[in-house]
Amino acid sequence: MRIRAIVIRILRQFFHDKRTLMMMLVAPMLILFMMSLVFNGNTYVPKLGAVNLPAPIIQKLQDQNAEVKVYTAEEAQTELEAVHLDAIISMNGAAPQVTLEGSDPSKNKAVLFLLQKAIQSVAPVSSNTNSSSNIQAPTITYLHGSSDMAAFDNFGPVLIGFFVFFFVFLLSGVSFLRERTGGTLERLLATPLRRWEIVVGYILGFGIFTTLQATLIAWFATSVLGLMMVGSFWYVLLITVLLALAALSLGTLISAFANNEFQMIQFIPLIIVPQVFFSGLFSLDTMSVYLRWIGVIMPLKYGADALRNIMIRGAGWDRIWLDVLVLAAFTICFMILNIVALRKHRKI
Repeated sequence: MRIRAIVIRILRQFFHDKRTLMMMLVAPMLILFMMSLVFNGNTYVPKLGAVNLPAPIIQKLQDQNAEVKVYTAEEAQTELEAVHLDAIISMNGAAPQVTLEGSDPSKNKAVLFLLQKAIQSVAPVSSNTNSSSNIQAPTITYLHGSSDMAAFDNFGPVLIGFFVFFFVFLLSGVSFLRERTGGTLERLLATPLRRWEIVVGYILGFGIFTTLQATLIAWFATSVLGLMMVGSFWYVLLITVLLALAALSLGTLISAFANNEFQMIQFIPLIIVPQVFFSGLFSLDTMSVYLRWIGVIMPLKYGADALRNIMIRGAGWDRIWLDVLVLAAFTICFMILNIVALRKHRKI
């Protein structure tokens, strides 16, 4: 009977806590549904630019489901630098010249594999330079990266952004929640301080430590782990700090809707996990077009894109300014929502 009483009490607690009940039942199904959309997407189709490439090779590449478009040399180079193409394939005498975009090792391998199959089906590969009927082995160059580039170099920038965002979101949310449940926030609200002054003060106060954390993570990944770093470390630091501020303002906002630390952790499947799918760890090109638009509202996507452009492609301000503005806009938007959320705690 005593065991039965304990069981009944626990069940009543769950049924009274609608949020916990929903998280236990709905959140796993939501995550599994998103994973099915990500991993059951279409097979990736390499995007190739053809410059003076023989028609039989173009046809063979298209027969293998590659997306091939014919360009002039200048047009193809522009498209490759804009990451609209995975590679440029041209003919230099009897030898194909392949210029890979190079930032994603998996795409590099896919392009070279398709090209090899296309060449073998058109004509036998020969090392005899005097034979015009044979196609020689291709010459391969890289716009970014190299043949020695590891998969971790490609995923590393995304992981930097993810860990900065995740830990700052969790720690800031829990810390702000303790300020509220401990009565500190209530006492501040009883003073003449305005809501926006309280929010800005908390963001700046927590921001000092989140900036230190972001700096250490970026330094450790590049200097100790040896992640590829082509661009400026200061740009990397700028993006990680902006990501940390966005996570900080979002964490404090979400904490307004939690009553304890456990409820704060419950928001992770709804706030953090979906961002992982759209951060760049998984190819967005294989997702349905309607699903890709979800990434527009994910701060981590913009941070990860900027970090990849800086660390792998050596991008400067001209390539990352839009990501910087979007991350700053997310932070300002979350801060405004924080100010609005404080109304329910202040009795005027």
